[in-house]
Amino acid sequence: MKPYRIVIADDHSLIRQGLKSLIRTNSSLAIVAEAGNGVELLECLRQHPPDMVILDITMPQLNGIEAVRKIRQQFPEMAVLILTMHSGSHHFYQAMAAGAHGYLIKDDSDSELLTAIRTIRGGKSYISSQLSPEVTGEVIAGFRDQTKTPFFCLSDRERQVLHLVVRGFSSRAIGEKLRLSPRTIDHHRASLLKKFKMKNTVDLVNHVISSGMLSFDEEP
Repeated sequence: MKPYRIVIADDHSLIRQGLKSLIRTNSSLAIVAEAGNGVELLECLRQHPPDMVILDITMPQLNGIEAVRKIRQQFPEMAVLILTMHSGSHHFYQAMAAGAHGYLIKDDSDSELLTAIRTIRGGKSYISSQLSPEVTGEVIAGFRDQTKTPFFCLSDRERQVLHLVVRGFSSRAIGEKLRLSPRTIDHHRASLLKKFKMKNTVDLVNHVISSGMLSFDEEP
């Protein structure tokens, strides 16, 4: 059987060496290239197109989430597995929405990495056992289908307003920051409530935070 070709990307050399050593224990897998940042990764994929990319979220020049988006746009048939230190649902949701097929935490077991590769190779998604109790298949599907997730249908201005609403700014304060009238901001608030099908701002903020779309300290 032809080896399953993998490219790994992480800005820490020791992590890359560890991954290569582990993956090479399985004769059906082959490392074809490695990269230390997101820009280098995309170049590697053009030169050595693999079956799967394993990448970190926190990387210089182009972070993992943006890299996933570009990979899915440029290489739609390529599988993507996130391997990161970030165990919070926020990063998970962003990765899955970008198009990742799997999500592992760096302190997961060695055997779980091989299980994840095998699962994704078989056409299914794989989620770290540290996340699976709080994340359902329906949630994953919802974030993958961006047309059904209001956050991805917002205009740039609506996203700016939403970020500031989540951070607790009043309409007047948001207007001052964005150089818009409070009335215009109220219009955007009403539009956000309608798109998210929420009755009030409190429900909207709770929904956005609990779903992991945004965090309180995230900048717009």
